Amino acid sequence: MEYHNGIKSYTCVISPGIALYLPDPVVEHPEITSIISIGRIIFKTGFFMKFKLLYPLITIILILSGCNPAKLTLIPRNGTILAFGDSLTIGKGVDISDSYPSVLAELSGRIVINEGIIGEETSEGLQRLETILKEVKPDIVILLEGGNDILQDKDLSLTKANLSKMIELIQNNNSSVVLVGVPDKTLATNSAIIYKELTEKYNLVLEESIIMNLLVNPEYKYDDHHFNKKGYRLLAESIYEILHDNGAL
Repeated sequence: MEYHNGIKSYTCVISPGIALYLPDPVVEHPEITSIISIGRIIFKTGFFMKFKLLYPLITIILILSGCNPAKLTLIPRNGTILAFGDSLTIGKGVDISDSYPSVLAELSGRIVINEGIIGEETSEGLQRLETILKEVKPDIVILLEGGNDILQDKDLSLTKANLSKMIELIQNNNSSVVLVGVPDKTLATNSAIIYKELTEKYNLVLEESIIMNLLVNPEYKYDDHHFNKKGYRLLAESIYEILHDNGAL
């Protein structure tokens, strides 16, 4: 769900440069049943205003035709992705050119800013995030934080509260969020429960399994907690797929 032209909408990317925005729900904006964006030209259409029963049918047709409501806004060619996090973002264990943000920039054709800090906990990330958002003005933020809190046995309710505040800062900056989940120390689940809870609360896009999948496979590891060149590339590819599948690319 995104806000387009001030209207809460589902986004349906028809082709590069052409998108259909479906207001949700229609009753909030009875005068507008769809917004068609072709490049920079916006068309608000009210043709079906008198036939609201057709709206669910239109949505079903779009889904069956392969045009699923996207959860992310299409990033323009000159747009910016902010990769925000700890050592997994900065790319500990490899050259900066092999970090996941660098590989993601290569895959996506977008500018990707690497704002990872080794050893950072969520309380520290929260302190610096607002300034970075104002400087970078990203279209999308990849938020990969919480691993050091878990390793240091921090109270996860505080970790969740810090992540919640970060998400709200990002959304208030009119940027979208992709949340990357981190598993607990037992590696018993794809990611700690707080990530799924935050995803549901804020209606986010979540990558919940890639970190755990890499951590349990020695082929992709530099040490116990970080990845090698191959591992960071797989992380970047997974995030690229998330962005693509949800309409950002």
